[in-house]
Amino acid sequence: MVVTVWRDLYGTGKLLKPSDLTLGFCGFAPQTTDTMVVFDNGLQECGSSLEMTPDWLIYSFNLRYTPATSSTVPVIRANPAVVPIQCFYPRHANVSSNAIKPTWIPFGTTVTTEEQLTFSLHIMTDDWSAPRPSLVFQLGDIFYLEASLDTRNHVPMILFVDGCVATTTPNVTSNPRYEIISNNGCLMDGMQEDSSSVFVSPRPQVDKLRFMVDAFKFIDGDLSTIYITCSLRAAAINKTPDPMNKACSYNKSSS
Repeated sequence: MVVTVWRDLYGTGKLLKPSDLTLGFCGFAPQTTDTMVVFDNGLQECGSSLEMTPDWLIYSFNLRYTPATSSTVPVIRANPAVVPIQCFYPRHANVSSNAIKPTWIPFGTTVTTEEQLTFSLHIMTDDWSAPRPSLVFQLGDIFYLEASLDTRNHVPMILFVDGCVATTTPNVTSNPRYEIISNNGCLMDGMQEDSSSVFVSPRPQVDKLRFMVDAFKFIDGDLSTIYITCSLRAAAINKTPDPMNKACSYNKSSS
């Protein structure tokens, strides 16, 4: 398993320290460069969890960015981040006289690729043309969120957003917390009476997924900053919608 992380993690031009990144309990590999941090480990070497579905073997990890702090400096200039990573391997393959090798697609022949996937989530302008320059919102505004997958030299895959949660801290398990998307791709926020949140359909392309969420704030507490953390997942490009692979919006007119 090879996981490559751009050192300009937030796209700000500030390069993170490789020692601030961990994949499970594994550190980065020696081939880390000036622009990338590379993890090159076996699927079972970093404390992964394994889930088996009828079609897939799913290995799950957390990529953690924890900026180092100093006892003499009371501030930090980057937010910590936790990026869930899942590796999907098909449980079925067509067999032939050739040896079967694990690949990213369910065929008996091996596709030679550089297995590199880059996930991103951006708040966009209202015409979806570029990332929004300001992250300051007023109630009544709309969050235009775009999740994308850069497969680079990888075989094409389709992107799903399994879940999104809003918190007042980067810790996704902290309280208060509000689930925007859950249940493997259901935009639950759209069920609220005063919400028009919805996935944009059709997709602009298979490796992008867009959704709009009405701006909100937490009732309790004085903190005005909201962190939105999403779990993004890639699947085989020919995967048909099912309970685990979907992007569903709530239709109030049919309720």
